[in-house]
Amino acid sequence: MKVGSVTILVLLVATLSIVILGSLVAVTAVHVKSWVRQENRQAATNIAEAGINYYRWHLAHAPDDFRDGTGLPGPYEHDYFDPQGKQIGKFELEVMPPEEGSSVITIRSTGWTMEEPNAKRTIEAAYGQPSYARFSFLHNANVWFGQGLTAYGDVHSNGGIRMDGFNQSIVTSSKETYTCGSETGCSPSQTKDGIWGEGPNSDLWEYPAVSLDFDSVAVDFAQMRLSAQEEGIYLAASSRFGYHLRFNSNGTVSVYEVSRTRSRQGWDPEGGCQSLYQIIRTENLIGTYNVSENKIIFVEDTVWVDGVVDGKTTVVAASFPIDTSAEIIWILDNITYKEKDGSDSLGLIAQQDIYYGLDIPNVFEIDAAMMAQKGRIIRHFYSYWWVCSNYSNAVRDKLEIYGTVISNQKSYWNYGNPVWSGFEERDITYDNHLRYSAPPYFPTSTEFEFIKWDEE
Repeated sequence: MKVGSVTILVLLVATLSIVILGSLVAVTAVHVKSWVRQENRQAATNIAEAGINYYRWHLAHAPDDFRDGTGLPGPYEHDYFDPQGKQIGKFELEVMPPEEGSSVITIRSTGWTMEEPNAKRTIEAAYGQPSYARFSFLHNANVWFGQGLTAYGDVHSNGGIRMDGFNQSIVTSSKETYTCGSETGCSPSQTKDGIWGEGPNSDLWEYPAVSLDFDSVAVDFAQMRLSAQEEGIYLAASSRFGYHLRFNSNGTVSVYEVSRTRSRQGWDPEGGCQSLYQIIRTENLIGTYNVSENKIIFVEDTVWVDGVVDGKTTVVAASFPIDTSAEIIWILDNITYKEKDGSDSLGLIAQQDIYYGLDIPNVFEIDAAMMAQKGRIIRHFYSYWWVCSNYSNAVRDKLEIYGTVISNQKSYWNYGNPVWSGFEERDITYDNHLRYSAPPYFPTSTEFEFIKWDEE
């Protein structure tokens, strides 16, 4: 082979090697750049997530602050540091407060690194404060769910539960065991599991569960009264027997002052035989108001409610001083929603008790989130002369509740098996719109629950 040919071959090989090496370097550079960009994008996602976690922490300390402590509209930008204290990125927050009638807050966090600020990642998360209306039943005492009762929704008591009814959802008790007395059908008293009975769905019973602090359920009546005075309907103590609120299907509520009543004799295990002034004989119209413009109605007297609710509002019966007063709510006729799609809701909060009267419809329907803050939700015993009275119309076919029953003490509305006084059937259906969209001013938990999470 000639020298010139060798030289040319060497040059060709060298050139080819340089080209291949250059290609490898270029490919490697592309991969490194892609890897670095991917790392920065992942870091940006982590920083965006840190922004979400930061605002969750902020809400835990200031649950009503949706302006990042600044008092100014957003967005809000924060520096992000690594564990060694070096700033490696930033996140920007957009905070969308709850809409009227909801407790759901949406947090939108966008993160990026200082190394590659254009590689931004965004996370949107929603959290809500669950209301105390998230249960079909919530009690602070030992309770007994009898045969003929069906609960469509979660049930909880801080006391023991005898479940002879039919539960479609979870039943929880804070007790591992409890002393079952006459209030839950044990005589003499016996030690029972936290939940026991003849109900068919025992696989849904859970005990002991976390206790719910009823002190935290305590309603801020003073603030609610102030809100009613400023932007709702406030009714001071009447000159006679209280007030009747009749809800109308056209989105209004008519308010009457009750001037004359008639009593019925009723009995309950706690108070014995009582003259219950429940029937309205005469009343005077005070006015008719739009529900949409009056989210809270605060009454410092006895209240009667009925009708068709079109809109969202909460009725409170309470007076001062709180510790020694005991206002009640009477329900003598159906109280229903115009629509059951979440657009209508009613809160009924009684300082003491909520009572169902004697002369109620044969199929008695209540659509509401009911709370007896210090007392019970009951229908008195209206049968058998040797107890208190002997009304022939004490038994009704069915009670239908769409909403929730919250009671500090044991609630009851049936006596005897077969039924002597009360309802042959009881269906309690949880209104699932109430978990994060309770009636206005209805108590909610101070903690936020996770609802959804989206990454962009």
